[in-house]
Amino acid sequence: VIMRLVTACMLISSTTSLLANGFQATTPLSVRTSRVSTSSQSVAAAIDTATASSSMTYDEVNNLAFRALQSQCKELGLSAVGTTAALRGRLLEHFGLLKEVSLQKETLAVTPEEIEELCATDGITFCDESDPDFDFKTLLSEVMQKSSVGHWKSATRKLKKLNKQYSTSDRPVPREAYLAVLEACAANRLNGARASEPARKILEDMTESDYEIPIDLANSCVLNSLGEGPGATHDQCGGIDAALAMVAAVESSPNGETSLTDATYGRLVSALAQDGAVEEAILVLRSMVVDKLFTPPLSTFADVAKAAAKSDDHAEDVLQVLTYAKAAGYELDNIAAVEAGRDLLASGVIAAEKMDNLALGLRLLTAAAKAEGCAPDNGDALVASSSGAAQRASTLIHKRAIQQACKDNGWKLAVKLLELMPRRGLTPATSVWRSVVSTCCKNEKSRKATAILIDWITLANEDKADKPPINVFNTVVNTCEVCGEEDLTVKVLDLMRETLGTEGNLITFNIALKRLAKTGNVLACEGILIGMLNEGIEPNVVSYTTVIGACAKTKNAPMASMWLQRMRSRNVTPNYHTYNTALAACLDGKIESTFIASKIADELVEDATKELACGIQGLAKYKSTLPDTYTRFLGRELMKQLRESWRNGDIDMTLAKTTTRVPLLKMVDFGKELAPEVLSEIQCEVPEDEETESNDQDYEFSLLAELHKDDHRTAMV
Repeated sequence: VIMRLVTACMLISSTTSLLANGFQATTPLSVRTSRVSTSSQSVAAAIDTATASSSMTYDEVNNLAFRALQSQCKELGLSAVGTTAALRGRLLEHFGLLKEVSLQKETLAVTPEEIEELCATDGITFCDESDPDFDFKTLLSEVMQKSSVGHWKSATRKLKKLNKQYSTSDRPVPREAYLAVLEACAANRLNGARASEPARKILEDMTESDYEIPIDLANSCVLNSLGEGPGATHDQCGGIDAALAMVAAVESSPNGETSLTDATYGRLVSALAQDGAVEEAILVLRSMVVDKLFTPPLSTFADVAKAAAKSDDHAEDVLQVLTYAKAAGYELDNIAAVEAGRDLLASGVIAAEKMDNLALGLRLLTAAAKAEGCAPDNGDALVASSSGAAQRASTLIHKRAIQQACKDNGWKLAVKLLELMPRRGLTPATSVWRSVVSTCCKNEKSRKATAILIDWITLANEDKADKPPINVFNTVVNTCEVCGEEDLTVKVLDLMRETLGTEGNLITFNIALKRLAKTGNVLACEGILIGMLNEGIEPNVVSYTTVIGACAKTKNAPMASMWLQRMRSRNVTPNYHTYNTALAACLDGKIESTFIASKIADELVEDATKELACGIQGLAKYKSTLPDTYTRFLGRELMKQLRESWRNGDIDMTLAKTTTRVPLLKMVDFGKELAPEVLSEIQCEVPEDEETESNDQDYEFSLLAELHKDDHRTAMV
């Protein structure tokens, strides 16, 4: 009996000690296990399952950061909304990795009834007067004390122990304890972001306990967890993942949907954008504007737009950002007054260039130009020069728009865009200047073409552009000639002399010849040709044809024939334009002129026959001697002139028909096929390799010919 009494007393002592030292801890552990899963499994089973059928291990899931957890949940078709613990729990459950924490109560050797029976003594009663909450209260007191002096690490560890070992559903950790530790962690900007993870865990625990989180404390934790390092970390602490997890926890807490301010969300959006997470940044930005009806600062929109504009894949996302900015109440015509607004518009211009959306790029620059408060500069100039990428995009947009306008023959639009470029601090390329000048010339806008040329020369003198090439001067001079602007012609020639220090090139002299040929001044044309030779410029077929055109103007057949011989002596072959012009000079009603025309026709037939047999070298437009419709018309007119001569008794009819008329008939009846015996008699010369006359194929020469379609029959080009 004594031994059983001693044993009973020892059991009572051990039972009291067990109660005092936390026997009740078995209940909260089982409760916490039930929060994770209602169908948990043993640790061994979890490990076996992980090695057998899971693609991720328990440790791998626990090491995933917040965004990685969200991404993994999305890929597996699981909900990606919730706190870190919730997301991790879903993955663990999906992979079958939940660990069951089962603590079974110890089975005592004797029951309490047996102890009472064994220890029953008359007049003696046993009772347990120890405080069952002693350890809980003691540890809670230590948590509060450490928090009050700012020892956040120690307070965090003790809070974790209190939560895991002593808290129950009936006796949870009080809200004041969480707040005390959270305030200690949040001090000094989350202690340099080192307390970001403990703060995140506390916020999630408070959410799980359904505690309301103070607004100031919630915003402070999120903001201070974001730094300026990679991933928005601060000395490798905190960062975007921690901030996103905090946001998820706060939003899940009571009244948490309205706890975070627009400044907090905006800082998170900027951090995501700077980290290259454009899609996530846009999602948060959309939530701010659409769901929460915030008006984020322009800098937030600009940060997202900048990040999106850097990548070709996200260029269209910039348009979304601009749309959200308008939805938030901003007007694109006014935002260029501040730097953030200009950055936003510049990103839009860069994206527009990448998408080849010229209209959008020009619209954004126009909107910037309307902004007030940018003096002394213009808003569009500030936007275009805000960065190297913006300047390049703006230049390319204007260049492409001008090229398209020139292609569509829209000279007004091309001129307007060109005039805008210097105002916006953009430098037009030589090809851009040339395209606009040429378009104006094609539309015979001599005054506008001259004005643009003068502006070009002015910028060139300021070293802001290259000097206009000589062919541009030639094009403008020719246009002035076509439009009858004699004063402008002289002015442009003087500008060419001052700018380039030259009297011109072959085309310039040909234009001068054309001016004189229109007046029929053959002697002056001869002087021009002599001047060309003195300058070392060899006249071409256009030069000689133009001089012969002067002869045709005055019906000077002998002089026209003489210039045909002169050009042959300089190894310049006449073409059908040249022959037509010379034949036209012979239509003066004189028998002598008819004789000259007959000789010219004979030369034409000889050259055309040789061309059919041997072919031509170069462009047919400038090299061919084959008679055309106008040639045959001239031949018939010359035969009429010959008929009038024999009717007037100037020549015997029979003689005229057998001599003078024969070459003219051959020319009129000339066909494109030759008899075999004729071809066999012709010996073709093998031409030496020679450079193609670039002036005949040059862009300006084509333009000059096009501008004078009305009088091409006399080769007045």
